[in-house]
Amino acid sequence: MSRPIVMIISIMVVVAIAPLLLLILIIASISSRSSGLFLQTRIGQHARPFTIYKFRTMNSGEVTGIGKFLRKTKLDELPQLINIVKGDMTFVGPRPDVPGYYDQLTGKDRRVLELKPGLTSLAAIKYRNEEELLEKQENPAVFNDHVIFPDKVRMNLEYLENKSFSHDFKIIWLTIISLFK
Repeated sequence: MSRPIVMIISIMVVVAIAPLLLLILIIASISSRSSGLFLQTRIGQHARPFTIYKFRTMNSGEVTGIGKFLRKTKLDELPQLINIVKGDMTFVGPRPDVPGYYDQLTGKDRRVLELKPGLTSLAAIKYRNEEELLEKQENPAVFNDHVIFPDKVRMNLEYLENKSFSHDFKIIWLTIISLFK
């Protein structure tokens, strides 16, 4: 989708769900005893860092009760609509990662950085329960670095090669379906 269309859609969605966003912000603020927002540096298109917005789901290093619900339903990701309005992200593209991953890619894998990070992707759908998968591993960091992350890179490179409006629409539809599983 073109940048103006993405921006218009994201603004319309933000306006339409503003009451929900405000309600979640209030609940997240109370449960996390903070501002309710989580800001973190992520790597964007062309390896440019940007600040990602999420609803805060933790307090004192522990996921709160409401935080578990927000994470499971992916409602904690809704503030990223602001990242889309700002132009840091788009609806479909590789999920933005912390420094030390996408920005460290070399060779043809670095082509992933041609893509603007997205709110969803096929890799995000596949690894929807990544935290649970990592909790089951003897060494979660090694499993992430040698199994999950390379698979995400492979999937995102496939997306780059097949990127189209209809493919994006399919991924958005699959994302919506995955929320109800």
